[in-house]
Amino acid sequence: MAALVRRFAAGAGLTALALVLLLAAGTGEARLALFGGLLALALLGWAVAFLRCVARQVAGFTDELCRTLDGMLDRSARPAPAAPAETLSARLHHRLERLYHTMEANRQAVEREKASLETLISNIAHQVRTPVANLRMLYDTLLARPVPWAQQRQFLQAAQGQLDKLDFLLQALVKTSRLETGLITLEKRDRPVADTLAAALNTVLAPLEAKGLRLTVDCPEGLTLPHDPKWTAEALSNLLDNAVKYTPPGGQVAVTVTPWDALVKIDVADTGRGIPEGEQGAIFQRFYREAAVHDVEGVGLGLFLTREIVTRQGGYVKVSSAPGQGATFSLFLPRG
Repeated sequence: MAALVRRFAAGAGLTALALVLLLAAGTGEARLALFGGLLALALLGWAVAFLRCVARQVAGFTDELCRTLDGMLDRSARPAPAAPAETLSARLHHRLERLYHTMEANRQAVEREKASLETLISNIAHQVRTPVANLRMLYDTLLARPVPWAQQRQFLQAAQGQLDKLDFLLQALVKTSRLETGLITLEKRDRPVADTLAAALNTVLAPLEAKGLRLTVDCPEGLTLPHDPKWTAEALSNLLDNAVKYTPPGGQVAVTVTPWDALVKIDVADTGRGIPEGEQGAIFQRFYREAAVHDVEGVGLGLFLTREIVTRQGGYVKVSSAPGQGATFSLFLPRG
């Protein structure tokens, strides 16, 4: 555009100079009037030509911009590389390039969320299918033929177990989805660690006593930590629940709280079957369960939820284990 203005200015200047030279060749009012008229017509002609050229350039630029935007929206093209000169077109292309990268990043994020949602729905369908099929089989058997009362009671107890599994699965899914979608935000407050730990321990006392497990707790008195008490107790409860489930009768579960300079470490250790090293990287995935523990009640959401809760508070979770030597899950939370 700047070059076009310079060319037209030069042309108009040369035209005016030619008319001045013609005027200098003679005198008289008639010649002066003729000069003024010719100068006005020449400048008007140059102005009209300039405006037409500008209109053509603007139309071409607009068409190119529309094609570029349409290509960006259809993901079929990206903006052409901008010229190195510091021009209006170059600045606009630079911003289009930034817009393109932002749109691509948003598209990729949406695709990841869509894939994650599809996986979640598939996993939910798989998890729900088994208890629903078992319930249908039990009730069809009860309705199809006469069953003695003792056997009816066994069937009803089995149905109750499947309903409990469905209830546990739905509650875990609701907690996970509400946490992931941001419907629940964690509120960190400076609270005693012992109170949060006690709330978590209360959820496993009954099964712990039923299996005859020995529980030891080592937590410094008066230790406080900025954390969300409710959700942190949920995370600890999941670790404790796993420790109780996978520890044989007569075993031990130990909880140890260790304050460091910048972190507080909470260990939940058991004397259970242990976790093979090859499985330790996958146990925090949603719905993941080792093939060797499919006979143990669970849906594979507890460790996933624990990691989400701890990560959203700026902490992290580690596991140390070996087959036949139990497992120790270490939960780290920042003190600041």
